[in-house]
Amino acid sequence: MKTRLLIASTLVAFACTAALGAPEKLSPADQAAAFKAAGFKLKGKRWQACDDPTPTYSPGAMENVRDLNGDSLPEAIITEGGTYCYGHTGAGYSLVSKQPNGGWKLMTNGTGMLSILNTKGAGDWPDLEIGGPGFCFPVQRWNGREYAVHRHQYEGKPCRRK
Repeated sequence: MKTRLLIASTLVAFACTAALGAPEKLSPADQAAAFKAAGFKLKGKRWQACDDPTPTYSPGAMENVRDLNGDSLPEAIITEGGTYCYGHTGAGYSLVSKQPNGGWKLMTNGTGMLSILNTKGAGDWPDLEIGGPGFCFPVQRWNGREYAVHRHQYEGKPCRRK
């Protein structure tokens, strides 16, 4: 009985991980290519897109690497922080995708905190909620060419920006 329960638990955990796309680790060459596709430059030992001279600046970081659209190629969410470049939100994001030819492509970027949603647009790309100050956040959907504002929501419920 314990063995069956252990096997069942393992299968459920595996199914959940597979559905979300297992976290991945990129090679140093892929990391560099992903940062470059997002518009970052290596300055010393840190990746920077913003030339923020303040002590509160947070350089580029690879926040999440996983296959978001089910094509067996990784996507990476890159973040950078500081109010000098990103205002009151204090955060910027870039979503880049590895292409079949081995290169990397910038899918979207902007100011805010990126959250991946369960709803999907064209090509099985997930919707993106762009958080920041306030209570009504834009949700972008992939339309086959670009991520564009699809709706606004707060805590998963529709809202209107005023």
